[in-house]
Amino acid sequence: MTTPATARPLENAVFSAAMLAHRLPWADAPARALGLDALTREGAARGVLGHLRRSRSGRPVRLRTPFGTFLVPLAPADTAGLLAEGAASDALAPAVRLDAAGRRHGLHPHAPLPPDAAVPAAVFAGPLAEELERVAAAPGEDHALSWEAWRPGLLRAARRVVAGAAAADDTLLSEVLPRAAAAAGSRAYDARAAALHRRLAPYLSDPDPASVAARLARGTAAVPAARAREGAATGEGRQEAASAHMLAHTLAVVSDAAVTTAFQALALSAAGLPDAAAHPAGAVALALAHFPPVEAAVHPVRTPFVWDGLAVAPGTEILAAPAWLRDGADASPGQEAEPDAAGDLHQEGTSPFCGSATGCTATAFAVRVAEEIVRFFTATAPPVLLSPALAPDRMPLALAPHTLRVAVPPAGAAPQDAPAAGPASSAALARADADRLDGHARALAACAAEPGWNGDETGERFRARLLEHAERCTRAASDVRAAARHLGD
Repeated sequence: MTTPATARPLENAVFSAAMLAHRLPWADAPARALGLDALTREGAARGVLGHLRRSRSGRPVRLRTPFGTFLVPLAPADTAGLLAEGAASDALAPAVRLDAAGRRHGLHPHAPLPPDAAVPAAVFAGPLAEELERVAAAPGEDHALSWEAWRPGLLRAARRVVAGAAAADDTLLSEVLPRAAAAAGSRAYDARAAALHRRLAPYLSDPDPASVAARLARGTAAVPAARAREGAATGEGRQEAASAHMLAHTLAVVSDAAVTTAFQALALSAAGLPDAAAHPAGAVALALAHFPPVEAAVHPVRTPFVWDGLAVAPGTEILAAPAWLRDGADASPGQEAEPDAAGDLHQEGTSPFCGSATGCTATAFAVRVAEEIVRFFTATAPPVLLSPALAPDRMPLALAPHTLRVAVPPAGAAPQDAPAAGPASSAALARADADRLDGHARALAACAAEPGWNGDETGERFRARLLEHAERCTRAASDVRAAARHLGD
């Protein structure tokens, strides 16, 4: 039996610097502009982990960072095996999400959804399509799906599929849900969870037959572990509390899948990336493999256990970050799982949505929902990615959903009505570019307004340079928008 090896000081320093760089504005903008992925923040972190994997025989390694000391498995299979053994030994405390900048965030406590509570696609596809038709009808003349239209529409769709038609208009439910998750592990969690469960109670007492709520309300399968977490509740109240807990967890997972993963998958499909363009399941699998909503999760160890001859001591924090375990050799498109395996990828091992150590039935259901969303928007005609620009042979290291603009055919249009090459299509692309330039200008101006530039001549010079760039972006946006008007005439 051995103890984990510790990374060398320089390895710790490079990994820590990559995380710290996420707190600095525009830290790697030049590298991104030149396509030098290895010099970006994500590229540096993945490069260190790839180096450790090659130099340490792939065994888990301790990394010391300003945000804590972590035991880091260096292969996705080792991550799944280590956490599965820890869970089987009841040695793990609830996980927290670690963002790329090293900040910790609460995760909605995992609740195992009974397999027969997941609604079949044949049942939820109809109600989901009704909601997606509303989203498809929202874009303007360029038929572009923007984040501002996509997010509220897909949150509504998630509420309808999980909690039922009556919940579709309950926007407050989608606000209470992340607040409860953010408080996980703190004193405020019990009160916020109780408020969330009260919000869900009407949808369980009078459920929509086509929703997950209906299947949970029927009590198709009780989960003792979920009941036990609800403390003093007994009898029927205990069952209702367990059902509310499972419904809340499922809604959180499906909301992430619909809002974030499905939009990324649609963009990858529109960009023509291998696997993504061929099949909705392939697009979702590719998006989850590279951009999981829970990019990294920290699992505290409360009691000792042994995995594959490695002794893991209490007080250890296991950093599960499968998406970071990709270097240049294995990050290219075309090497992902077969589309039909997309569901299986997320029924075992860590969940990309909730950080569960041993798989998550709600995640498998959420994957199916995301696939149906992509299928809906690609069924009529191929979508067109307006921004950002993605090369079919190059997978980006990051793909923020709020930066995406995807043009889709109008609802009910024939394939030939989809955006095509020509003046109209060029005008749509030009308008998207103008919007992006305006966004750059606002971001540069906001960066210039940061107080960190105050106090010395060098800082003021940088501020002036940033404002000059912002003004140039604004002028360029105006010129591009004028060109778009001429193309559209």
